[in-house]
Amino acid sequence: RKAEPGNEAHVGAPMPGVVSALAVAAGQAVKAGDVLLSIEAMKMETALHAERDGTIAEVLVKAGDQIDAKDLLIAFG
Repeated sequence: RKAEPGNEAHVGAPMPGVVSALAVAAGQAVKAGDVLLSIEAMKMETALHAERDGTIAEVLVKAGDQIDAKDLLIAFG
């Protein structure tokens, strides 16, 4: 499943890689700037941060999952 461009509720993968760590769960409230998850690509780890305050509706990946660019990782409620 791919993240829809322009849909603020979708958090998509910025690059292909492997999910190295999840910092949130479904139902959790987050604030803008909170770390959502980390992606490892080419031996570098990149943290994805919440762009806005909200509640996590769904987490579609788990640690160790191989992901492609634009894959839907997290959906806000």
